[in-house]
Amino acid sequence: MIFDRLPLTALAIAVGLSVPSNAAAGSKDIVATATAAGQFETLTAALTAADLVGTLQGEGPFTVFAPTDEAFAALPEGTVETLLKPENRAQLTEILTYHVVPGKVMSSDLSDGMTAETVMGKEITVSMDGGVKINDATVTSADIEASNGVIHVIDAVMLP
Repeated sequence: MIFDRLPLTALAIAVGLSVPSNAAAGSKDIVATATAAGQFETLTAALTAADLVGTLQGEGPFTVFAPTDEAFAALPEGTVETLLKPENRAQLTEILTYHVVPGKVMSSDLSDGMTAETVMGKEITVSMDGGVKINDATVTSADIEASNGVIHVIDAVMLP
């Protein structure tokens, strides 16, 4: 189930989200956009290890809640290295697909208490209490458009 489409005018401004200016918004796919941002090196390495790069370069549209390098660094020591091992590919894939929702969901589509089923098959929940949160991760930058969807930057890795 994709997020219910309840428009909230100027949500990003109302909750104080940083919305970057994209002169060439949507000219690159999600993977190229994340790579160019420079703060998702761990995420792109994980996508490569899980063999998901091609999927997120596909037609979409996709909504990706993208944890930053700092978010991955906050996991217990050794967690990322362990997940990147070939024998842990299935677990890594579950974690990464838990951060992806089918469809293009902009910040103006969100409302408090909404839920959405992720590509992984489990639901995530939106909270608007004290800023926009997806589960326990805070959205720090929203509506970064790509040619095949949108990226919302989050400050934590969500675990299913």
